[in-house]
Amino acid sequence: MKLNILKNSGILLFAVIVALTSCSKSDNAVTPGELGKPAAAINMATDAKFGSVLTDNAGHTLYFFAIDAGTTSGCSGGCSVTWPTFYTADQSIGTGLLASDFGVITRTDGNKQSTYKGWPLYTYAGDSKPGDINGDGVGKTWFVAKPDYSVMLANKQLVGKDGVEYTSQYVPGKEVVQYITDDYGRTLYSFKNDKSKTNTFTKADLSNNAVWPILEVSGVKNVPSTLSKSSFEIITSVGKTQLVYKGWPLYTFGEDGGVRGSNKGVSVGPGAWPLTTVNTVAAP
Repeated sequence: MKLNILKNSGILLFAVIVALTSCSKSDNAVTPGELGKPAAAINMATDAKFGSVLTDNAGHTLYFFAIDAGTTSGCSGGCSVTWPTFYTADQSIGTGLLASDFGVITRTDGNKQSTYKGWPLYTYAGDSKPGDINGDGVGKTWFVAKPDYSVMLANKQLVGKDGVEYTSQYVPGKEVVQYITDDYGRTLYSFKNDKSKTNTFTKADLSNNAVWPILEVSGVKNVPSTLSKSSFEIITSVGKTQLVYKGWPLYTFGEDGGVRGSNKGVSVGPGAWPLTTVNTVAAP
């Protein structure tokens, strides 16, 4: 009898231990995807210096190349060793980003590359670990990919609506010119007859706005690091909020058709509608 009692007590104790262990595991159980859950393919991280930046799913910083204000990538060969092409077939994105801003292009080498607002994305070999941002400003053409740029920079040959190639002096000739675009890479212009923070072109009835549309923005968020954010302001022109750079009201050109890298307006009275650059002199 005593032996049976001890035996039954042992069984009961074992059952209690098993139950407690099971309970403990259940209380702390991690559902699939919680612990070690893969990050989205493209995320938005916060950096103390740069603010919001785009990263891959491992936290490596992504970059834009100013030469890419077109339909393909300008980085190949040895460039791709230093600036590896970023591509993900996974379309998942992190909180705060819009799926419509992302796309994919096919490069001239036949490989695919992910894009943001039309800008092909890259990582940088000089970033040794997630969170590093060592590539911003390299060659004054590489910039950390940010989701909230108000403007960007493009390095392009100028080609007018007349099909003629122009230099930065608006005379026929070959020259890659760096100039300011909107965040999607669409060319921005100023009007030579405007005055400081004064739009003298757009009519009150907006009848000519389709020719040289006012660049409407709600505010100035961020600009590439080689530009000064303080050079940008917002004015009100004929009831619209217009972005201003160094006092010059900014416009797009209707005949550019909203196409990235198109700069046909440079041949309209050459010099009458100049591009804006880092070296633009303040408006009178």
